[in-house]
Amino acid sequence: MNKYQIRNRFKLASILLAAVISVNLSCGKSDKPINIEPIDPATEASTFSNPLMNGADPSVFQKDGVYYYTQTNGSSINLWSTTSMSKLNTAIPKTVFTPTAGAANSRNVWAPELFYFDGKWYIYYTAGDGNDVKQRTWVLENSSADPTTGTWVDKGRLFTADTDFWAIDGSVLELNGTRYFMWCGRPDVTNQNLTQNIYIAKMANPYTLTGTATKLTEPEFGWEKNGFGVNEGPQALISPDNKVFLVYSASYCGTDDYALGQLSLKAGGNPLVKADWTKSTQPVFSKLPQSNAYGPGHNSFFKSPDGKEYWLIYHANSATNQGCADRRNIRMQKFTFKADGSPDFGQPVATGLKINSPSGEK
Repeated sequence: MNKYQIRNRFKLASILLAAVISVNLSCGKSDKPINIEPIDPATEASTFSNPLMNGADPSVFQKDGVYYYTQTNGSSINLWSTTSMSKLNTAIPKTVFTPTAGAANSRNVWAPELFYFDGKWYIYYTAGDGNDVKQRTWVLENSSADPTTGTWVDKGRLFTADTDFWAIDGSVLELNGTRYFMWCGRPDVTNQNLTQNIYIAKMANPYTLTGTATKLTEPEFGWEKNGFGVNEGPQALISPDNKVFLVYSASYCGTDDYALGQLSLKAGGNPLVKADWTKSTQPVFSKLPQSNAYGPGHNSFFKSPDGKEYWLIYHANSATNQGCADRRNIRMQKFTFKADGSPDFGQPVATGLKINSPSGEK
């Protein structure tokens, strides 16, 4: 018998043995079944690369396994829905709100954020009549189970009597059963002094503020004053050990040095008391030219589908001096927490680099 005949007989014997094993397993007749570990393609690590798509001011809300995403459009509000954030660019956006032409909220529609409170959906957004000094924060309500369907009702502006001035970037901190509205305000009603601060106020309900507002932070350090002094885009983050952080964007968004800053609430602290917050003296996430990341900021947070990972999503420019306009793009990356419970965002991941998708994605 030559070597080719031997090889063919060996192959045939292997095939027959596999068939016998398969029959025994499928019939359940083996009292000592062979352990076979199948390769599940869904468990193999998939990858993606930044940027995900063009855009600015990204915001993500998770509910029942679905990620709802929105970003600045300018003239309306769009919602994307996906079960895989790494595949966001394949989702088809749906326009859920277009303001009435000529209305006080008809122009410069910026930074929408979606939330789900008390069985209803809410979108907090910025808009005005085209005159920059008239920019304000607004809220929409939808009682549909799916925020991409149903009717969005305009619930008007959110403000306190002592902060009825230029306001943008509204978001919500929910802590110990109480909700707080956070936003960026410019107190100079003449718009001559462009300094932007971050304010917080207690919410009586999802569309009404109560009491007076607290100015939590204002531009103090050099890295917060590039272009002009800016603290904006506040985002709440609660760590796995229940420490509370407020991450914000600093410096004018049109500069390469737009970056993220951070406030930390002391244990048992009152979010409305400025002294209960500690401000980082250095940015916690900033530009990295070798990664083609200029002006990274205006972020949001989400968890991986299996809940095991925390992810940062933000916008940045891919080259220097691209400004605060339509060249910005959306990026995301995993982050961890330090021994003291504070977030460790690391550095911006390079564009084009293949990185693992969020764990649990299918």
